[in-house]
Amino acid sequence: MKKQIDWLPVLSQCKENIQKEIAPLLKTLNQPQPNLGIGAGGDPIKQIDLAAENAIIKTLKEYGLSFTLISEESGIKEHGSNPEENYVTADPIDGTTNLMRGIPFYATSIAVSTKPELRAVHTALVADLFHDVTYTAKKGRGAQRNGQKITPSKQALLEEAVVGVDLNTYKLRKVVPQLTRLIEKTKHIRHLGANALELCYVADGTTDAFIDIRGKLRATDTAAAWLIIKEAGANITTPDGKPLNAKLDPKEKLKFIAAANQKIYRAILSLIKA
Repeated sequence: MKKQIDWLPVLSQCKENIQKEIAPLLKTLNQPQPNLGIGAGGDPIKQIDLAAENAIIKTLKEYGLSFTLISEESGIKEHGSNPEENYVTADPIDGTTNLMRGIPFYATSIAVSTKPELRAVHTALVADLFHDVTYTAKKGRGAQRNGQKITPSKQALLEEAVVGVDLNTYKLRKVVPQLTRLIEKTKHIRHLGANALELCYVADGTTDAFIDIRGKLRATDTAAAWLIIKEAGANITTPDGKPLNAKLDPKEKLKFIAAANQKIYRAILSLIKA
């Protein structure tokens, strides 16, 4: 019989251990950094990313867990005697560029699933490591911010909505035409540089929507926030309105529209050209 695990305390301990492990490295960010190659997700590996990932692995092993880690840094690696029991999808530091430049908006993102696909995620944590704010969710149990239940915004007017749009791409000329009508319609466009945390801002009503149609964002960035969004009661789908699902793999890319409520969601969907 498969052992039942209460994952939220485990993920919370992962967050605490990440904070301890990266604390000394935060003091040396202005010094030359070692070249550690390219991670499984395609980005250069930073020492602080590896320290965060190692803290996750160490914590899970201390709990005696078997798991398959799906990480933006080291890729897919099996740990323990039954690694197919649990899939742990992690972006150890989401917003590494922000962190390295001293911009106070970066997070750790950890999702647990029964299979390596998005719709199988059942427990999630996204932690703002600078402000010590933690978002969590369990499937069917709602979403929380620092232990308090969260709900999304009720803002119904797109003109007044705060909308996150990720335009960070070499394919800008291809993406912008799809977004022009939306950008013209709303006065408050934002992008803060850590997508998992920006999705959580939609979940708790800080912002009203977040859109990424580049086809560049990795599934590892999105796995935990996807569950938090859904459990909070917000909407997240593909840009053509279909349920969002993806293989959990550092190389898997996806596109989405996340919106606080049906009115904002339908307004955005009508403006984005397919």
